[in-house]
Amino acid sequence: MTLLTFRFAPSPNGALHLGHAYSALLNRELARQAGGRLLLRIEDIDIARSTPPFEAAILRDLEWLGIEWETPVRRQSEHFADYHAALDRLIAQGVVYPAFLSRGDIRAVIADSGRAATWPRDPDGAPLYPTGERELSTRERRRRVDDGQPFAWRLNVDAAREQAGKDLAWEEFTDETLSTVRQVEARPQDWGDVIVARRDIPTSYHLAVVVDDALQGVSHVVRGKDLYLATSVQRLLQQLLGLPRPRYLHHRLILGPDGRKLSKSLRDTGLAALRESGMAPAGVKALVGL
Repeated sequence: MTLLTFRFAPSPNGALHLGHAYSALLNRELARQAGGRLLLRIEDIDIARSTPPFEAAILRDLEWLGIEWETPVRRQSEHFADYHAALDRLIAQGVVYPAFLSRGDIRAVIADSGRAATWPRDPDGAPLYPTGERELSTRERRRRVDDGQPFAWRLNVDAAREQAGKDLAWEEFTDETLSTVRQVEARPQDWGDVIVARRDIPTSYHLAVVVDDALQGVSHVVRGKDLYLATSVQRLLQQLLGLPRPRYLHHRLILGPDGRKLSKSLRDTGLAALRESGMAPAGVKALVGL
């Protein structure tokens, strides 16, 4: 019998806060109830912002909470070859293209279009990437690359959807008891031609996470509601790469006193500060409603 496998996957670019604690504790509890596995993955592809001290702090916070995980820990920065292999498959399938526009270039294209007020935007509110480069010839793309023009690999979402077929739904649990699932139809087109590999590293969050989940045998992805809509892009990549599809639960978010989502960048109360103030792990569980 295959064990159910859960994972907690923080990024070491800041201190863990109560929202992270809730997600880690919930994954731990669901894995325990299922008699399954809990993995820890360090998502450090952002090598400019991820640091060993932040990773060490994450491990201390999780140990303080009493969370145990299987070893070894998977660090994304140690597995760029896996992501590069997946990217090569997408290139061979003809569903990605080198995209040369900078942020300033994108703004200029939108302004010149005369449609700035009506330009389509993704679920996060960012303007969709202009699709003109899809039509560049192979010769022109090669010339630009050989000239040293910086580029990222972007997904041609229309070509990708056509190649992937119609079966792009995923199974979403309706509550945290994991007793009922519903089918959710993926809408990757809402995100436009997303980046699948950046200029400085051979991957992106979307590509790395689906490769990692497949290689680690993750059966249940339990994470915050803020990533619910992004699942559409990941489901498309799973289909293109022939990867297994996990089941998903996008749990409630822990909000601050002003009703906003907790954030590392806004320096919301971190677990280390709570620990240093004398709070016990049981107090953290009470704060997040467990």
